[in-house]
Amino acid sequence: MIEIHKKYIEWWKKNLNLSDYAVLWITFIKGLIIGLLIYHFFIV
Repeated sequence: MIEIHKKYIEWWKKNLNLSDYAVLWITFIKGLIIGLLIYHFFIV
């Protein structure tokens, strides 16, 4: 499963011409958005 995930990430990086740093920022922002949505709809 991990190898499939690594290949999937590499495919997206190659097709969107992204660096490792850009992928990290995208996942960080995605995590923030999902976290805020969970907080907003389930906690508050």
